[in-house]
Amino acid sequence: MNAHGTYAVKSWDEKTYDQVSPKSKLTKATVEYEFTGEIAGKGMVEYLMFYDYSDPNDPHKSSASYIGLMKFTGLISGREGGFMMQDSGTFRNGVASSTLAILLNSGSGALKGIRGTGRYRASQQRLEFELDYDFSI
Repeated sequence: MNAHGTYAVKSWDEKTYDQVSPKSKLTKATVEYEFTGEIAGKGMVEYLMFYDYSDPNDPHKSSASYIGLMKFTGLISGREGGFMMQDSGTFRNGVASSTLAILLNSGSGALKGIRGTGRYRASQQRLEFELDYDFSI
C-alpha cells in the first residue's frame, strides 16, 4: 500500500552541542510535524545533525547530514494508531531529503504490525511525504 501527504513544521528547537570548526558543527533538534492527506497526524522526532557547512546568516545555504527517530500518531488511509520510524537524510541547496524505515514491532492500535519504508522532501515551496507499507500477519 502507498500513502501520500504533506506536512508542516509545528516546532523546531535546535541546539549546537559541539562546534567542530568555524563553519561545521554538531546539533540536536527536537521537532514536531503535522501531517495531512492520506497520512494525517503528528510526528515527534529527535534529530542528530552534522553541518559540514553552516551559514548563520542564511541557514538555507547550510549543508548537513542527519539521523533521527520519529514517533508518528494519527491516521494512515483511515487506520488509527502509531509507530516509530528511523529517519536518515541530508540538507543541501535548501532541500531536505530523507529515507525512512518503520521500526519492526513499533505499531500500535489499528497500525499494529505495520512495516515499510518512506521518504520525504522539503523545500521552501513544498513539504511532501510518502509511505510504502503493509502489515505482517
